[in-house]
Amino acid sequence: QVQLVESGGGVVQAGGSLRLSCARSTRSRNIPYNMGWFRQPPGKERESVAAISWNGESTSYADSVKGRFTISGDNAKKTIYLQMDNLKPEDTAVYFCAAGRVTRSLLSRELSDYNSWGQGTQVTVSS
Repeated sequence: QVQLVESGGGVVQAGGSLRLSCARSTRSRNIPYNMGWFRQPPGKERESVAAISWNGESTSYADSVKGRFTISGDNAKKTIYLQMDNLKPEDTAVYFCAAGRVTRSLLSRELSDYNSWGQGTQVTVSS
C-alpha cells in the first residue's frame, strides 16, 4: 500500500506559476512505481496531466500542458513535483498525485494504471 500526500496548491493569477509536491511512503521498499499527476476541473471528469517513470528516465504530458508544466522526481526523497508555469484559468482544478505499479514497458497516463491516490490539492487560476 502506498500513501501519497500532495502540497503546494493555491490561488494564482493567469500567467503565474505554482509548484506541487507529492511525498510517497510505502512499506514495500523494493517495488518500483510510476508516478502521475491528474486533475479534475469543476464538473468534469478526472484527466491525466503528466507522468514520470519509476526511474525518472521517461516523462509524458497531456497536450494541454506541454511546454508549460514540468514533472520531476527525487527518488531519495520519494517525492515528485509538478512545476506549473504560464497558468491559465482552464488549469483550475483539484490536482491529484497517483502511483501505479510498473506493468508495461511504456509509461502510461491511463487512470486505470494508477491505483494509489492522494487526497488532492486545489489549484485556482484567476483571470
